[in-house]
Amino acid sequence: MTELSLEGKVALVTGASRGIGRAIALRLAGAGAQVVVSSRKLEGVQAVADEIAAAGGQALAVQAHVGRAEEVTALVARTMEAFGRVDIAVNNAATNPHFGPLLTADEGQWDKILATNARGAFYVCRAVVPPMQAQGGGKILNVASIAGLRPSPGMGLYSISKAALIAMTQVLALELGPANIQVNAIAPGVIKTRFSQVLWQTPQVAGALLAHLPLGRFGEPEDVAGLALYLASPAADYITGAVFVVDGGLSLATAMG
Repeated sequence: MTELSLEGKVALVTGASRGIGRAIALRLAGAGAQVVVSSRKLEGVQAVADEIAAAGGQALAVQAHVGRAEEVTALVARTMEAFGRVDIAVNNAATNPHFGPLLTADEGQWDKILATNARGAFYVCRAVVPPMQAQGGGKILNVASIAGLRPSPGMGLYSISKAALIAMTQVLALELGPANIQVNAIAPGVIKTRFSQVLWQTPQVAGALLAHLPLGRFGEPEDVAGLALYLASPAADYITGAVFVVDGGLSLATAMG
């Protein structure tokens, strides 16, 4: 479908070494985009770039810690140097160093989670917007969480960081709309990745969650990647400031107790 084609587009995906980020990078490349894949460790994203190349696509792996402004600046500069433009930015990099009651979180955990989950996305947006404005538009996609819409037990600090990311999505949608830059967010539920393995690999926790899941299964990274492709494509040109839940109906079921 031509509306879902990304031919001639350049996409930047952070946190792309595995899980949701990897799945999104592969899906965007499969739709024709040239993809820059980034994470804190080069070897992880180099494997993804090699996978894209083996499938006939074009990709560049770049090491960058999104919590460090200078590394994000260098990441976008490298993207522009390699491909001359940036049409799509996917903020997927995230961390969660704290599990438990919110008031047990220490200052270091606050700093680490906000530096990556909120401020890191801000750094990426700040760096990609000027070239997007110069070329007449672009798309920013923030990978949030249903925890940012409703508090999750034991994940209060993570919930706060993802709520901040959702608010940032909406603020930037307002501010960047006149520049033809659409900004949207995806809020996944429990997706089977290493990041969330404590939820789906712990029998007691997994059993309780599955009992409330209308679709009866946990999500796969590809379940998120399909929506990411749609939001990155011309088919979504009139959508901005929206938050799309991808959770198999979990948030609906738990809202009913």
